[in-house]
Amino acid sequence: MRAGFASWVPALGWPGKLLPVLLFLGWTGLAIAQSQDRIEWPVTGTEVDVALVLAVDISYSMDLEELALQREGYIAALTSPVVLEAIRKGMIGRIGVTYIEWAGLATRNVIVDWKIIDSEASARAVAAEIAAAPVRRARRTSITGAIDFSMDRLQEAPLRPLRRVIDISGDGPNNEGGLVSRSRDRAVANGVVINGLPIQIKRNTSSNFDIEGLDDYYADCVIGGPGSFLVTIEDKDQFRDAIRTKILREVAQSSMSDAGPARPGRADCTVGERQWRQYWERN
Repeated sequence: MRAGFASWVPALGWPGKLLPVLLFLGWTGLAIAQSQDRIEWPVTGTEVDVALVLAVDISYSMDLEELALQREGYIAALTSPVVLEAIRKGMIGRIGVTYIEWAGLATRNVIVDWKIIDSEASARAVAAEIAAAPVRRARRTSITGAIDFSMDRLQEAPLRPLRRVIDISGDGPNNEGGLVSRSRDRAVANGVVINGLPIQIKRNTSSNFDIEGLDDYYADCVIGGPGSFLVTIEDKDQFRDAIRTKILREVAQSSMSDAGPARPGRADCTVGERQWRQYWERN
């Protein structure tokens, strides 16, 4: 309570009545905010081991070769014999998958709507849909938007999953759409696990929006939930193996996170927003 406020409350002669009212209003506001964050998940639909959102970065900072390798990596992973075997060995023996591409807040493309994968044939059908979509790029990087849209997709899924997972790739920090940690925390509070694929390839040319330690940023600001993890790509040759490793772990459900606990000061969760503001101030 500020000194100015404290100085005039006693003068009113009714602080004993005012304080409970203020406390009630404060707790009521907090309760309303928390209730707005709670999600009612569907209670009908096909049972699956995991509802998996593949949220793929297509921002302009990714070159066309990287976009192609990224997409090929997801196609290869979903049809990989080792991934299909892991799906079959699940408690239910099938998963639900949706594949979306994102950049700024205005770019949220559903490439593959919710599909069941329970066999090689169904996996190849999903892979064929991904392969048939045109390769696009778009401006800005809204990891916040990607997480929020992924949560919408999970809420709309005609599934009853044992687990809900968002698998998010990206080559830079969030620079649009509000605090990424806020969206991450909302997802985790609703039982969703977020895993990351930070892409920190050394390029011949640098961008105004590159940061050092993108893996630390993803660990501290993006991923979260029980068993959450990240797989880092540092070379173009690593796309296929890294994506297969990540999807395999998501299907098989790793029991513990390997990202380590968040360490205050290791990563600035607002660095992308500051970069964008400084860029426009200079230009």
